Amino acid sequence: MIKRRVHVAAAAVMREDGRVLIARRPATADQGGLWEFPGGKLAPYETGLEALKRELIEELGIQLKRAQPLIRVHHEYADKHILLDVWQVTAYEGDPYGREGQPVRWVEVDDLPNYPFPAANLPILRAVALPQEYLITAEEADDTRFLQHLERALEKDRIRLVQLRAKELDADAYQARAEAALALCRRHGAKLLLNADPSWLERVDADGIHLTSARLMALKQRPIPAAKWLGASTHDAAQLTQAGDIDCDFVTLSPLAPTPSHPDAVTIGWHDFQQMVETAAMPVYALGGMTRHHANQARGVGAQGIASIRDFWLHDV
Repeated sequence: MIKRRVHVAAAAVMREDGRVLIARRPATADQGGLWEFPGGKLAPYETGLEALKRELIEELGIQLKRAQPLIRVHHEYADKHILLDVWQVTAYEGDPYGREGQPVRWVEVDDLPNYPFPAANLPILRAVALPQEYLITAEEADDTRFLQHLERALEKDRIRLVQLRAKELDADAYQARAEAALALCRRHGAKLLLNADPSWLERVDADGIHLTSARLMALKQRPIPAAKWLGASTHDAAQLTQAGDIDCDFVTLSPLAPTPSHPDAVTIGWHDFQQMVETAAMPVYALGGMTRHHANQARGVGAQGIASIRDFWLHDV
């Protein structure tokens, strides 16, 4: 049976206080009663952005002023293949309300998992909750300098997602650094993931684990509870597929471009990066040669944002 293909534009409409707007599907509709991000099917010859503008007027009575790509989600249902073309809307005119009689609600991002959504929306929930920048800490022997660098990134750069990568430390030193970094991140409202074996969450109550590609490929199922964030390092399509199979919340995909430390490395490049992200089952951070100057380009080809050591860490403190 050839499935029908449905292309839908959807909006994560964000308010200044960080809340996001969701709407409930009519009881008589397919998957009725579930919550969703406002939007609808593309009309013939419409682009995703054109459809988004039209749907926001028709459904919510607002005029779109500023939006950027958030994530594109492919999902297989029994009778159809759906593509959700999701945009993050940060500026609009009007006061949104359910023009078609549908209930709408402003929700804290952390509360979104408490609402029932269609299965296809799960990657969107993750993308909405994740920031656009992901800091990977540099190897730093001195604990005082490490914490100074981290605090600068949290305060001045407003980093809100941190991966603690410290391969040169022994177990006791890593635990001490993790506990200090976690306290600092909590003070600034940031999430800390440990680049370590998942069992480390029994020793340090961090916000999650970031898997190396080797750890990722050795797993057969998700190794930590759903309440914790699970990231992974990926470098090719097989690793992206594995990350989806074990239900990772997000991944980094690298190396996108040359880096000062590896100028001659074989890189993915923007074209192949976009093709790989298109079929990923979760948000993807661009890693490798990335700076804030690349952020909009990365979003434009489907990335959640950029991940970096150099651009977020290696500054004077």
